[in-house]
Amino acid sequence: MVKVGSILLSMILLMSGCSLFEKENLQPEDQQEDEAIVLQPEIEVVAEELRVPWSINKVNQVFYVSERTGNIVKIDNGKMERQQAALEKPLAKAAEAGLLGFVLDPRFAENQQAFAYYTYENAQGQFNRVVVLQLTGNKWTEERILLDRIPSAAYHHGGRLKIGPDGKLYITTGDATTPELAQDLRSLNGKILRMNVDSSIPEDNPFENSYVYSYGHRNPQGLVWIGDILYSSEHGQSAHDEINLIKPGANYGWPVIEGNESKAGMETPLFHSGDETWAPSGLAAHNGTLYAATLRGNAVREFELGKNITSPVITGVGRIRDVFVDGEYLYFVSNNTDGRGNPDDKDDKLYRVLLTNLN
Repeated sequence: MVKVGSILLSMILLMSGCSLFEKENLQPEDQQEDEAIVLQPEIEVVAEELRVPWSINKVNQVFYVSERTGNIVKIDNGKMERQQAALEKPLAKAAEAGLLGFVLDPRFAENQQAFAYYTYENAQGQFNRVVVLQLTGNKWTEERILLDRIPSAAYHHGGRLKIGPDGKLYITTGDATTPELAQDLRSLNGKILRMNVDSSIPEDNPFENSYVYSYGHRNPQGLVWIGDILYSSEHGQSAHDEINLIKPGANYGWPVIEGNESKAGMETPLFHSGDETWAPSGLAAHNGTLYAATLRGNAVREFELGKNITSPVITGVGRIRDVFVDGEYLYFVSNNTDGRGNPDDKDDKLYRVLLTNLN
């Protein structure tokens, strides 16, 4: 692994009037002035030259990282193998489309299967679907469809997949740039969905004969549990990004309310970005603290539950798509090759940092 030296982002302005952040070109233009000062812990590069990575998975000491371009990258002791995902439909080429969510089956060691969420287009339009992928040798093949024809657009796909502590598969879907769908319980858009891994509807879902677990979401991007409590990250409209505590059957307000607005029968977020834009993506948790990858925020942000405190803890590597906690480390992937970043010749990268260095 390549170590990235500790960087002290000084609070002292240089005589020229430029901060150290400006000199090193590490501060995004939209970052708030009071959040420009970060004591950067030492981080290590685990892998590099990833192509628009989206989801981090790890089993034993082996990583499987999905790429939006349609591959799964296996990383074993520093050795990378790019494995093709043979999908039944060609990936759509819309701005945020592609192979998005990817999560290993809890029985992966026995069945070599995973769940994936991808965007495709045909004569009827553009859609997202959830499928089972089978790994044989070094190739993944679409084995069966769990859920299909989730309406899609150029933006707001959602796409995160996670297995909950209850063994169910959770799926985030965006509003597909049609906000009113988020309030329509007949639509799969703007929701967090919950299904059994065989695609059947759990009997204890909040709405009868429906995959819908919560609704009123604009573009939910991250899911994580602390115990049996589910949290989600969500992109707001022109800032007003959110971290929500998810309750079954609850309405999270979009497009009626957002940020700190309130309305009877609708939930308000635990945290919101106000007029700043984080563009939060993947979520992870450790010892009661949430960690969010942020894209436009160019940081891993820490959210201290119960204290209403949030701050960036990792900066300087550009856009960040996903985070993953395993053992004593927090892992995260940059997303500078997604068309909106400024990649260097080795981007994108999988990094790790000791959790104790974030405190």
